[in-house]
Amino acid sequence: MIGYISDNLLIPILDFFYGLVPSYGLAIVALTIVIRLALFPLSAGSIRSARRMRIAQPVMQKRQSEIKSRFANNPQKQQEELSKLMGEFGSPLAGCLPLLVQMPILFALFATLRGSPFADVPYLVNLKVIPPEQIAAVEPKPFTSPRHSIFITSKDHFPVVASLPGGTKIGAGDSVNIKLETLSGEGYSNLLSRFKDGNKFSPTWKVTKGEDLINVSPDGTVTAKYPGDATVEGRIPGLAAKSGFLFIKALGQVGFYVDGAINWDIAILVAGFGLTLVISQVLSGRGMPPNPQQATAQKITPVMITGMFLFFPLPAGVLLYMVIANIFQAFQTFLLSQEALPDNLQKILDDQLSQKVKAGLANNSQILDGERLPFEPKSNNSK
Repeated sequence: MIGYISDNLLIPILDFFYGLVPSYGLAIVALTIVIRLALFPLSAGSIRSARRMRIAQPVMQKRQSEIKSRFANNPQKQQEELSKLMGEFGSPLAGCLPLLVQMPILFALFATLRGSPFADVPYLVNLKVIPPEQIAAVEPKPFTSPRHSIFITSKDHFPVVASLPGGTKIGAGDSVNIKLETLSGEGYSNLLSRFKDGNKFSPTWKVTKGEDLINVSPDGTVTAKYPGDATVEGRIPGLAAKSGFLFIKALGQVGFYVDGAINWDIAILVAGFGLTLVISQVLSGRGMPPNPQQATAQKITPVMITGMFLFFPLPAGVLLYMVIANIFQAFQTFLLSQEALPDNLQKILDDQLSQKVKAGLANNSQILDGERLPFEPKSNNSK
């Protein structure tokens, strides 16, 4: 499903924008905005639900506790009252459904930006080498990798898979050829021969696990030597992997710290992601009462996520998408925070904010009355 959405929805949109402005960086920005606009109704539902639950949660928890205590011996009545409570304030799970619906599209968008033309495309084949005397008893199960759309030119791209008709279990001493081919069955090498510079997109093969167990030749032929588990990777260059955009040196560049050098463009993108994440969180709490239980998590979460992406191997093009998506999310959060609340929730919010003001005035009154706070030193005049 992810590959279908990518090939039939996202890449055509990408082609359209690249045709208007021949810049893959701008194409990523445009593609991100189009997808976020299309998903606006779904994500808006999640933001609205989260806003309402933040207001209603203290009241709901108190009412739930009262209902469970009052009808402890009557499960049926207890369930009826809890259902009425959910009908009054809504279910806390209501915001999850829109997120689940949009996940396939977001996964497909993520996969599209991690592959051609923005980055080199890897094909991983996990092999199991069997002793020669056992291979005859193994039932062949054909293997086909996930497909990737490979760009040969800015206008020509083809879904390509890696396959092993005899399966991934091979006998020690045997050789098999990993085939790269289109969905129609045309060999990838034959496909490249139809383009003038097609040889630039020839795959490179290497053993990433079990180098002492197998060998792989430049054409993808694997020769098994000893029993065990091994992995072969075929990598096809991305058309725009080395293309820059604004301050980004290469859209396919991966890693903050590589070969002893700091990639500052990756660092700027990750910092931008963290900053936009914080802004979005601040806007989501605008006009809301403080929540001590979530305050610590809200401070730590952006730092943890930002630090993770600093060392997580994501191409610069994917990080660019994440920053643009966060900016859009912050803007959407700001707009939705201006919406009027239902009367029952508005009353609860007003009560919560008034309690906050009263608590602040009480604290100030204590200070003005000369009451010593825990962190203040004792006065000599008090003797």
